[in-house]
Amino acid sequence: MQLVQGHRTKAEMAVRAQGESELLTGVHLKEMPEVKKNPVAHKEFARIKKLLKSIGKDDDLYGSMINLHCLLHAECKEIEENKEMFRQTLLDFEEQAAEEDMPFSQKMDLKMKLQKQVLDCDKALKDKRKMLIDISKENIMTIQSALRSVPKTPETKSQSKMASFLQKRGIGNAT
Repeated sequence: MQLVQGHRTKAEMAVRAQGESELLTGVHLKEMPEVKKNPVAHKEFARIKKLLKSIGKDDDLYGSMINLHCLLHAECKEIEENKEMFRQTLLDFEEQAAEEDMPFSQKMDLKMKLQKQVLDCDKALKDKRKMLIDISKENIMTIQSALRSVPKTPETKSQSKMASFLQKRGIGNAT
């Protein structure tokens, strides 16, 4: 019920609240040792746990995915740092290469290797970020996926044909 507000009937709100509560085990999120050791992953875990707790979703049912998400986040930060280091090295190389006495082909070869390193970092970042998004979509970690997993309306009880007939006639308590 915490994820959706608005104009809902009491029956819809009750069904929704029950559906949301059925998605929780009551065991709070636990941080894996490898996440605890990594300062970036640990900080991300603390941030996400706080956010999930504020909406009542800090359940260990999602623990492995949250921990994996935090590790991937830390790996992305590391790749970003490496990419920036390679960019800076490329800039330094271009400044130094003008002053150095080396053949043009050798300068271009080194420059291309550094540029390839930057592009490899971009590709690795893209792959890691895609994994983060996939984890979010598949494990009730996005608003949309959480909303899809909870029934929106109460189930309507279908009446038998005889009960419908009796109700139309006004006979008995046909429910």
